[in-house]
Amino acid sequence: MFGIQEAAVQLGVTMRTLRFYEDKGLIAPQRAGTTRIYSRREIGRMQLILRGKRLGFSIREIKEFLDLYDVDPEHQEQVRALLSRVSQRMDELRRQKHALEQTLEELALIEQQARDWLGDQPEGKKA
Repeated sequence: MFGIQEAAVQLGVTMRTLRFYEDKGLIAPQRAGTTRIYSRREIGRMQLILRGKRLGFSIREIKEFLDLYDVDPEHQEQVRALLSRVSQRMDELRRQKHALEQTLEELALIEQQARDWLGDQPEGKKA
């Protein structure tokens, strides 16, 4: 069991981050008066949330995964949903990577053209 400050330090987040995910319904720490108490379960859920965010999943998608985990004790539906979303995310990232590679190639061409143009100018007109 951890207090909010200890949980935040362990997870490498701020206390505000923990309260945010609590407000969104993704975690539900126990209460002892006004003190939030984080169990191993809540710490584990936060680790999954943070991983999901790093991988680019929305809060809504992460909530769906976590909700499926609670409903399906065998985790079959959760894993199927995860596979589908991971595949979609990988496709999206591949498209972005391709677009970035094209942009970098075009920028490199423009850079070279600009350098060539500056190299062809008379001495008095170089910038």
